[in-house]
Amino acid sequence: MSESEQARPLTGTVPGDAIGADDVSGPGSAAEGGSAAAKPARGVYQLAGEDFSLAEAIGGWRGVVESALPGLVFVVVYVAVRELRPALVASVAVAALAVIVRLVQRTPVTQAFSGILGIGIGVLWAWRTGEAQDFFAYGLWVNVAWCAGALVSVLVRWPAVGVIVSFVRGEDMSWRLDSRPAAQLLRRRYVWATLLWVGVFGARLAVQVPLYLQGEDAVGWLGTAKLVMGVPLFAAGLYVTWLLVRESGAPREPSRPPRAP
Repeated sequence: MSESEQARPLTGTVPGDAIGADDVSGPGSAAEGGSAAAKPARGVYQLAGEDFSLAEAIGGWRGVVESALPGLVFVVVYVAVRELRPALVASVAVAALAVIVRLVQRTPVTQAFSGILGIGIGVLWAWRTGEAQDFFAYGLWVNVAWCAGALVSVLVRWPAVGVIVSFVRGEDMSWRLDSRPAAQLLRRRYVWATLLWVGVFGARLAVQVPLYLQGEDAVGWLGTAKLVMGVPLFAAGLYVTWLLVRESGAPREPSRPPRAP
């Protein structure tokens, strides 16, 4: 590594409008691939701040309701009537209502639209197979993809959390090759933070896949598990990640005094 590369600071500038961008998908989708996929992006940008805001991390309480309510309605209606069609219709209606309300109030609809998209995929999947548990199948596959992707990123020495944090902070990737102790510590923090998310996605799969395989008899428990392990687990994981990376930037090296002529 050249001397100029070694002197390059690890700190960066946070984009001014970053926290307001909620149209980028991120780890830990609100309904685990089932709804409000844009909401995690708001939480991911929390990693760029000096303080952690739970409200921003979960997309606000309105975002929580919009992400959780369609799935909750599906479970409640299905358990009550034991028929798939009314549960699917009710779930879509709730998601569509969230979009309509935002349009009427002229508030940003990205989050609500992403929610109805996720719900729509689940509805079409379940409608096609006729199996109620398939309403949640898409979310399970999303968790498989995130878990595998995070694990592979560690194995190839591009830890996903490090890449994401560098992006939202406007930093470069010099921490990957820098031999300074501060950079080595930074790499370890990024690896541990990425493995944390492997654990989050893996825990969801470990609990929910067995329930999914039990079929329609376990739909109520599966829906409950997805709600409990959705927003709350995502927020907890993001907070621990923030604790690991909030002081990750290395201090600038002191500038050398000019040589005497």
